[in-house]
Amino acid sequence: MTSKHRRNWPWHVLTGLILVVISLGLWYSTSLISYEWRWNRVPQYFAYQHEESQRAADYGTVSAISDSGDKARVTLTAEGGDEQVLEVDRDSLQVSQGDDVSEGDQIGVTRHWAAGPLLWGLWTTLWISVVSGAFGLLIGLFTGLCRLSSNPTLRDLSTVYVELVRGTPLLVQIFIFYFFIGTVLNLSREFAGVAALALFTGAYVGEIVRAGVQSIARGQNEAARSLGLTGPQSMRHVILPQAFKRVLPPLAGQFISLVKDTSLVSVIAITELTKSGREAITTSFSTFEIWFCVAALYLVINLPLSQIASRLERRLGKSD
Repeated sequence: MTSKHRRNWPWHVLTGLILVVISLGLWYSTSLISYEWRWNRVPQYFAYQHEESQRAADYGTVSAISDSGDKARVTLTAEGGDEQVLEVDRDSLQVSQGDDVSEGDQIGVTRHWAAGPLLWGLWTTLWISVVSGAFGLLIGLFTGLCRLSSNPTLRDLSTVYVELVRGTPLLVQIFIFYFFIGTVLNLSREFAGVAALALFTGAYVGEIVRAGVQSIARGQNEAARSLGLTGPQSMRHVILPQAFKRVLPPLAGQFISLVKDTSLVSVIAITELTKSGREAITTSFSTFEIWFCVAALYLVINLPLSQIASRLERRLGKSD
């Protein structure tokens, strides 16, 4: 064991003790309100066995029943002579050979695994985050360059956009997009939610890009121009690559915030992860368990993003 490790191990022990104390405090707090933990109710909100009813299409008779593993193959003969063959789970079979059936009678059910509401909410959060993040990055890059433009109109318009978006709450912007712009242009709630998140993210990314470009020494641009590169070529091949290395940490932080900000689109009836959690609570009455699972799913998304950004930052740092 190195001397550095010998010096640090007491601090790691202290960290573990603090986490244990926090956990015990949480357990004690729930015991004071006599909360009954029901973790057994949670798995069905991730995946469950969906039952699909198999029903008779017409009046007739059960003419044959044959076993096929854990399935039962039921043949129904209608009054007109037409046959209907249904395959159901054997333990759900509700008729016997020779029984008369009416139109709509349930013969049995077929079961298959289906994604629960929390997984569907996770998927919705993921695709909204990816789409709005991609558009937000493009908008932010364009806005940041406009803030540095020598054209006064581009500078003024980009400044108005950034200050307007950063100066108003995201929740208000979502409402405006959905209830005003969305109504006028007949936009879907998903489009309105993604557009609001993309424009909100773009404003912050624009400021990050502007600060990153301005942090590069002027001599870099002058050297590129002296080598015969045009202004756009100098920006693309010399300035932006260096600026990207410097703005990577705040960009990663912004995209992590975007993942969490997607929870706000639930106000316009988009069933993302947070809204799925609220709906699960209304049927399971397992408030703490569901919210802990929702928080864990957000961590599952954001922790890899942080790790990827850190590795990319270290790799780019070595290439300097």
